Amino acid sequence: DYILPHSSYLINLGNPGEEEVNKSRAAFNDEMKRCEQLGLNRRNFHPGSHLNKISIDACLDRIAESINLSLEKTSGVIAVIENTAGQGTNLGHTFEQIAHIIDKVEDKSRVGVCLDTAHTLAAGYEIRTREGYEDTFEKFAQIVGFNYLKGMHINDSKKELASRVDRHDSIGKGVMNMDLFSFIMNDPRFDEMPLILETPDETIWAEEIQMLLALQK
Repeated sequence: DYILPHSSYLINLGNPGEEEVNKSRAAFNDEMKRCEQLGLNRRNFHPGSHLNKISIDACLDRIAESINLSLEKTSGVIAVIENTAGQGTNLGHTFEQIAHIIDKVEDKSRVGVCLDTAHTLAAGYEIRTREGYEDTFEKFAQIVGFNYLKGMHINDSKKELASRVDRHDSIGKGVMNMDLFSFIMNDPRFDEMPLILETPDETIWAEEIQMLLALQK
């Protein structure tokens, strides 16, 4: 339950082109089947992009259709939608867009969400203050539903609030403050889910993990 593998970044389940979306669906389904074979119960992925060729709603519907097709062909693996920073034409940066996808997924027991801290800030949600943090997760609970949260990616960010730019940074080296990471590490709502470090400098990953663990009270 604490392993959350990440799909290929090349997959675009909302691709407007028929040939292109079918290739993405085949690749996604292959990854879901591999998780099933390995006994892993969840798969994280970026939802997709409209490429300025179809409407946002049409792309969100296409993503949901792609998920449904894969869930029909696999069993036991939850498709976990990662929120995005909203860079370019990437969708999934608002809770409303994520809720739209989930609403169209037929088997609600096999769809979930992973929140990335850097993406959340870049998308426009202020999570660095106690008030902003609580407000953001209250909005998530109301719009999406806390029961759908299946994991988090813990990152600092090189880019500021509402930048719509996806640039991770090492813990304590970006525009986040340590208060955010303290909030997360002491929030009992996250006790039973994977918290994945996704920072750029692998040489200090062990230090960062210890830094985060030291925040627990």
